[in-house]
Amino acid sequence: MIMSKQTPLEAGFKMPAEWEAHRATWIGWCHNTSDFPGKIAAIHWVYGEITRKLIEGGETVCILVQDEKHERKARSVLTKTGADFAKIEFYRIPHDRGWMRDSGPMFVKNDETGEVAVIKFKFNAWAKYDDWKFDNKVALEFARRAKRKVFKVEYKGKEVVLEGGAIDVNGAGTLLSTEECLLDYEVQTRNPELTREDVEKILHANLGASNVLWLNKGIVGDDTHGHVDDFCRFVGKKTIVLAEEKRARDANHKILEENRERLEDFRLENGQKPEIVRLPMPAPLFFDGQRLPASYANFYIANESVLVPTFNDENDRIALGILAELFPARAVVGIHAVDLVWGLGTLHCLTQQEPLA
Repeated sequence: MIMSKQTPLEAGFKMPAEWEAHRATWIGWCHNTSDFPGKIAAIHWVYGEITRKLIEGGETVCILVQDEKHERKARSVLTKTGADFAKIEFYRIPHDRGWMRDSGPMFVKNDETGEVAVIKFKFNAWAKYDDWKFDNKVALEFARRAKRKVFKVEYKGKEVVLEGGAIDVNGAGTLLSTEECLLDYEVQTRNPELTREDVEKILHANLGASNVLWLNKGIVGDDTHGHVDDFCRFVGKKTIVLAEEKRARDANHKILEENRERLEDFRLENGQKPEIVRLPMPAPLFFDGQRLPASYANFYIANESVLVPTFNDENDRIALGILAELFPARAVVGIHAVDLVWGLGTLHCLTQQEPLA
């Protein structure tokens, strides 16, 4: 592990778009029973299916496990689901949860040299839960074992908190996020001392985002308080999909239409208006009286496929069709996520791409 004294921008690094070539996809094999109340046994089989489909989609899959015993359990499930172990790497690194988008290693790349480095933001369990100390060490432990360069993100002497699900990039200089997640100073506040201008400077210096598009709020039921990857995503350098709730009485209708109005006024890094494609929302899902963040926008773009959460809903077919048109060179694959969303996240939340060096 080499700790860089430069910022990624100074060293020529930036965060690539998700559709750019991957070396691997990271997932964390679930073990925290509180994340999937009453469902964790079933979730293991969903993880097995996700792993198999990622491999079929041209990915090597890096699986984070707690220890040797945990790895044996994962191997047992993966054997029964027919996964190709030649395309799987296990990393025994203690961790609290398996939400790799937020707590796992995040990566930046130097396009001139091809080098891929780890960028280390602080993780504090969405400024909500107490069990995050192990999660916060995962990225550095991976970098140490893999002998990767690390950019540790600090601003005015303090570590900066940021989760991968809070942002989405087009790889050309534009980044999507929400004010609710990164600029709320009353609820789940990540960086209470940072202004909007501070946050934008940090995103530019560390991810290469010279142009930040601030949406308002995330969808109802989102435990993270406003992650953008539950409702609005780049699918190309100038094309954005935005979830649409047509039921006017649904709480998400107003939220998503306010975000649409903002998107229509935005400009990309080159001054062009983004192309906006609407993606339907499934009917509301609840667990124990709590609204769940079910959304087709939480898809994951693999090398040769796009994995999309489905919910036994009439809009499943429509959402898959829209994404198939947007990704004609990739297979669009539905993954049953009714059980998965009990954990308050689905496919994008569970995965993190490692760019190809």
